[in-house]
Amino acid sequence: MASDAPRKVLVPIADGTEPMEAVITIDILRRSGADVTVASVSSGLQVDASWGLRLVADVLVSDCAGSTFDLGGMPGSTNLRDCEALESLVRKHVSEGRVYAAICAAPAVAFGSWGLLKGLQATCYPSFMEKMPTDATAVELRVVQDGRCVTSRGPGTTMEFALELVEQLYGKEKADEVAGPMVMCSQPANLTVKELNSVSWTSNKTPQILVPIANGSEEMEATMIIDILHRAKAKVVVASVGEKLEIVASRKVKIVADMLLEEAAKLEYDLIVLPGGIGGAQEFASSEKLINLLKKQAESRKPYGAICASPALVLEPHGLLKVKEWIRITRQLVSEAKESFDNQLKIQKLKDTIFFVNEQLTKAKKSGAFSNLITDKINLGEMQVMFRKDYNGVHIEVMAVEDYTFLNSSYVSVLR
Repeated sequence: MASDAPRKVLVPIADGTEPMEAVITIDILRRSGADVTVASVSSGLQVDASWGLRLVADVLVSDCAGSTFDLGGMPGSTNLRDCEALESLVRKHVSEGRVYAAICAAPAVAFGSWGLLKGLQATCYPSFMEKMPTDATAVELRVVQDGRCVTSRGPGTTMEFALELVEQLYGKEKADEVAGPMVMCSQPANLTVKELNSVSWTSNKTPQILVPIANGSEEMEATMIIDILHRAKAKVVVASVGEKLEIVASRKVKIVADMLLEEAAKLEYDLIVLPGGIGGAQEFASSEKLINLLKKQAESRKPYGAICASPALVLEPHGLLKVKEWIRITRQLVSEAKESFDNQLKIQKLKDTIFFVNEQLTKAKKSGAFSNLITDKINLGEMQVMFRKDYNGVHIEVMAVEDYTFLNSSYVSVLR
């Protein structure tokens, strides 16, 4: 179904919806250019998703009865199954031969109970595999595409799930184009973490963590940070850096904060984490209250972090990355490593130099010759001792240069 024309996509949400599954799917589909409608199956537009997040839909699902969509996607929630308006809409959608998709519990709980997996291979959340209908073939894969139906397993497979939907709508080239800027790991099981200046992050109590959000924040990053920290049993405070609790993120997902930053600033935090998004990061950087909170956190030697645009736009301009100290430490480590390497090679290089100089002197074939020998500071003393005046009848002057990166792998001597 490859096409550059905007495709219409319906993503229903309900109380209890898995926020990562909903937000990541919406975000990635909108990155592809799809026209995504977020529809609430509840009585109002705002829904209480899992893990303490509150999302705001664009419309009620009942308002979509007369609309046609190219794709219907369902994040995990048993509440979706019980919505008659949604069931009617999806059945009509499938009967017209359009793409439909579900993730987590929804393939088994909703699609299975509606008879939409008959004769198909499908997957779902591991603990719901036994609830898959007997007329479908349960497959333990991260993402399964069978005909017009796409299913997936849970929050950790949502990016792959959403990119498969992009491919179904626009083709593989578009899916690859969308995936690139997201800096996805090509092999999810092979993650690399670089930790410098290791410190202990242990806490003897439930940690309280501040996650500020603003208009233009990256919704995927904010949602994953909040969701995962809640799963870890942390007390997460989502604070709006603005005048309203509701913010509109970079891909137009609407998230409702717990409180305004002005109120949140009265509390103490074990950790402050900034999501990215250029617009959101700019809002953070211009918030004196947030910057003061971060500086207080740094002065108290408490951890803080940032992702995407926020390290460069928020932390660095306000001296919260300690760049000069990092540079000093890096230069020191490089210097120590280089000195160790030079010391290991010193003996061999001295041997190479003696051979090379003797060879050059032999070629000179004249007494009273004068030679300059260029070396580095580390080997200067040894060279001066080794090549005293009138070495084999030739006067040798040994000199050291501070920058010898232009030299070849051995030392260079020039006869004159």
